[in-house]
Amino acid sequence: MPYINVKVGGPLTREQRKTIVKEFAETLSRVAGKNIATVYTVIDEVDRDYWGVGDELLTDKDNKLKAEK
Repeated sequence: MPYINVKVGGPLTREQRKTIVKEFAETLSRVAGKNIATVYTVIDEVDRDYWGVGDELLTDKDNKLKAEK
């Protein structure tokens, strides 16, 4: 039973989640020969205010990028 855990910063649409599940499962099946029916995928949508890169929260990095434009 292959298990895939995807963590993303911020929300996804239902269509995006469906595509991620489909394409990751297909890739694991094609590349590793796993039965696609046994592939479990969990998507964790993490609020960008709870995720940091380097010494900053993602929301702060987002705000800096918006201010630069």
